[in-house]
Amino acid sequence: MQKKYLIACFIAGGLLKAGFVSAQSKAPYSAAGKSVKVIVSEQNAGYKFKETETLKFADKPQPAETEVAVFIDPAKTFQTMIGIGGALTDASAETFAKLPKDKQKEFLTAYYDKARGIGYSFGRTNIQSCDFSSDSYSYVKDGDKELKTFDISHDKTYRIPFIKAVTAAAGGKLTMFVSPWSPPAFMKDNNDVLHGGKLKKEFDQSWANFYVKFIKAYEKEGIPIWGLSVQNEPMAKQTWESCMYTAEEERDFVKNFLGPTLQKQGLASKKLIVWDHNRDLLYQRASTILEDPAAAKYIWGIGFHWYETWTGAGQNFEATRRTHEAFPNKNLVFTEGCIEKFDFNKINDWSLGERYGLSMINDFNAGTVAWTDWNVLLDEKGGPNHVGNFCFAPVHADLRNGSLIYTSSYYYIGHFSKYIHPGAKRISAVASRDKLLTTAYQNPDGSIAVVVMNKTDEKIDYSLWIKGKAAGTTALPHSIATLIVK
Repeated sequence: MQKKYLIACFIAGGLLKAGFVSAQSKAPYSAAGKSVKVIVSEQNAGYKFKETETLKFADKPQPAETEVAVFIDPAKTFQTMIGIGGALTDASAETFAKLPKDKQKEFLTAYYDKARGIGYSFGRTNIQSCDFSSDSYSYVKDGDKELKTFDISHDKTYRIPFIKAVTAAAGGKLTMFVSPWSPPAFMKDNNDVLHGGKLKKEFDQSWANFYVKFIKAYEKEGIPIWGLSVQNEPMAKQTWESCMYTAEEERDFVKNFLGPTLQKQGLASKKLIVWDHNRDLLYQRASTILEDPAAAKYIWGIGFHWYETWTGAGQNFEATRRTHEAFPNKNLVFTEGCIEKFDFNKINDWSLGERYGLSMINDFNAGTVAWTDWNVLLDEKGGPNHVGNFCFAPVHADLRNGSLIYTSSYYYIGHFSKYIHPGAKRISAVASRDKLLTTAYQNPDGSIAVVVMNKTDEKIDYSLWIKGKAAGTTALPHSIATLIVK
């Protein structure tokens, strides 16, 4: 009797399991009957989001090894896209305010309109001043440990109206995270918001309370805050606002102060991001913090920048891949990048955009869930910046004549943000030659967006291949293309 019962349970379990697998399995993707719209931006002919052709699929069971192909497999899915966007700094807000009204409207449409612009959906802003502010400032008076004088009135002149205008242009919703560059000077061991320094231990709780005050003040102004990072660039002693934390110090601040404070103040749902600095030390920082369960439980993700190139090395994508591989349950977010050392004579260089394309494709393929450029707008000097750290932005306002200048970076970022929507799932994509870089996503509406970048001087003929079907096209020299399959 017992034997029969066990056999019956085994059969029933097997049937249930089979039913479960069937319910979870998707029907195999077929490209039959689908077309491919090709949108290109490139250096030589001056294409900017130009629809160059519509392709049809044909049978192609086995590509030859002499052919170049981009292989797509929609059955293999990875991370979900949260959003792509840029930082809404004091500098961007002040520059925006100086533009003529028609140019303000053009700017908002160009970045945030989903149909006529590039559909930015993600953003970052600074807690207190940063280098891209016209001066250093604090929300509390000197020595106010209890934060009784906390006041964000400074931000109501430019930044808060700017963020509200941006959010409206984005359709009423913008996923926003916030980052501090430095605590108030009196809380630091160097008594200075600039030049690094460390948070004094006696101010740990006061500084944790500061984040809460800021988030609640901004939300009272009608600006929802999705997340926060602990500290911008915690290993860099800068001439501008900065504060240093070792990995152990950041871990302990999160574990003992910031994490518990967010929970106690009803902000446990805010996404807490650690590191927020370059890829070179990404793995060391992540492993030190996340291997402590008491700290890791508060942490949603790990943020990173691309400035490891200050050493003369390239972008360290290997660090990003290894970090995601080791900690797959935490989210990778690109929290800042820009091209430094502004030079107006280089504002039309195509290489500006190519650096973005290289980074974005590699970052997404490594598991990154959201990507944030630095300033969305700067003036014709690469500022304002109160310590002279002038940089490039995708869009510059020439305030001498009230015009907007769109760099190649704007178009390269747009080939992702315009066509890969929040909620899209990354799918497998690989090129058969390293001369082509590629990533691909399936959007919530079922369409597939494949980004293909050619950074060489050559024309490269290739096929987009999906499960025995292929459509042929050409990657122009120094081009980026988005291929929409539907």
